[in-house]
Amino acid sequence: MKSAPFLGLAEALERVRGTPSKKEKVAVVSSYLRGLGPVDATVAARIASGRASERGSKDEAQVGYSTLLDVLREVTGASEGDVSKSYLKHGDLGEVAEELLADKKAQTLFAEELTLGDLDEAFARLRSAKGHGSASAKKGTVKSLLLAATPLEGKYLVKALTGEMRTGLVTGLLEEAIAAAYGLSKEEAARAHMVLGDIGAFAGRAAAGTAASVRIQPFRPVNFMLAEPFATAHEISERFGRTVYAEYKYDGVRAQVHRSGGDVRVYSRRLEEITSSFPEIVASFRGAPGDFILDGEAVPFAGGRPLPFQLLQRRLRRMEDFEEAAKKAPVTYFAFDILFREGEETVSLPLSERRRLLREVVAGTPARLAESSDVRSEEEVQAAFRRSRELGYEGLVVKDPAGPYAMGKRGGGWAKLKEELDTLDVVIVAAEYGHGKRAGVISDYTFAVRDGGELKTVGKAYSGLTDKEIDEMTRRLKEITVKDFGYRRQVRPEIVVEVAFDSVQRSGRHDSGYALRFPRIKRIRTDKGPSDIDGIGEVERIFSGQKLKVDEA
Repeated sequence: MKSAPFLGLAEALERVRGTPSKKEKVAVVSSYLRGLGPVDATVAARIASGRASERGSKDEAQVGYSTLLDVLREVTGASEGDVSKSYLKHGDLGEVAEELLADKKAQTLFAEELTLGDLDEAFARLRSAKGHGSASAKKGTVKSLLLAATPLEGKYLVKALTGEMRTGLVTGLLEEAIAAAYGLSKEEAARAHMVLGDIGAFAGRAAAGTAASVRIQPFRPVNFMLAEPFATAHEISERFGRTVYAEYKYDGVRAQVHRSGGDVRVYSRRLEEITSSFPEIVASFRGAPGDFILDGEAVPFAGGRPLPFQLLQRRLRRMEDFEEAAKKAPVTYFAFDILFREGEETVSLPLSERRRLLREVVAGTPARLAESSDVRSEEEVQAAFRRSRELGYEGLVVKDPAGPYAMGKRGGGWAKLKEELDTLDVVIVAAEYGHGKRAGVISDYTFAVRDGGELKTVGKAYSGLTDKEIDEMTRRLKEITVKDFGYRRQVRPEIVVEVAFDSVQRSGRHDSGYALRFPRIKRIRTDKGPSDIDGIGEVERIFSGQKLKVDEA
């Protein structure tokens, strides 16, 4: 069966981008998907979500801005000035590609339409290009695609390669469109997507008619359950109104441990395999009984106390040899949930029953169960919180003993209490050089949260990082610079940081309408990507929950 033309997807995405109606966006995409088989549906859904690779893939097909700009100049004959002028006008590299390709100078000898299959093969070549000569190989692959592309196709090809789709087709709407296209209920679609973890894999299974039968299995990580943040112990005791579990909130790397047939693998919150970073965890569970999938936290831990998280980051970033990093930050795995045991899913069982199964798995291993106590009143929650803080942990996660494991969802059965008013996971969108002792390094970072399919700024921070972290951040920000204004740079939204703050106030300085007061970077979230950052709704919730609200004139 011949693969479908890419132009059809590009035209559908253009219609989606042109309508503010969520209902119409779903209708356009579902109508388009109905004509696709499983393989094409997989590729189309992934591209529509702004990805050129499967979520969790070790190898990404994304291409740097500098490479794309070089290829656009070669293919279109545009000067560097032409490209800069177009970018300043549009602020979107995809739209720059569309404008420049309308006057394309170079042409392929035999013009053939691009298909979804062509893109899938090209993306595979981009993912496999490594080592010496990889930059040239990637450039050649992109050039062949843009030579064959129409202006509209070029626009959405570049958007997929940069991960900046910006059509307003958020994940929930795309999931809804896939469900409508292939006759799945809302519940079936949500569950299949959460288990598979990747929108493309979900669309492929839906098109094949097998999405409803998807089950959790080892070595295919699923979306993690999340906790809803609360500001006070009183709010948490009021939220549950009964006896619940209070667990210490560990400051480490959230990780799933999968074991089957003696093989043990570790996965991050981004569903990426990180087994090689944690041989201690692998060793901990190699001799454990049976097959299972655990949820927990890899915590730098020694002498009965947690160590600074920054020590663990050095290991993840390969900033020093592993043996040295492991000496400075030995890791203990604190397990707090179990999702699969001996061929059976356990996510629907109440937490009290899951904990019983978890104890059986962890018993006799070097891993530890998350510390827990029963609490009910505000005073008991507060006392547990203070114990956690005194031991060096972040705070508490309070859990409903009767609750299921809700994959990929925040709230419901889990609530978290932290020391600050709160923290937000944000993405850096611009940065500036510092002054004084920080002259010559990029140390002031403007960050944003999600608002639908857009990013909206909420603040700027320049404190919280060490000198070494600032040096590393400077290097990374230069690599992902979109536009260099001299002292200030617009950067590709890739670097996620956790920002703490004292309060939220209304502000006209940021396009979100809010500003974080006294923000400071708590840590760089190497375990999270732009899709994991908080949304404007979370900012509004925190603002509304403040007793004292500061409005800036």
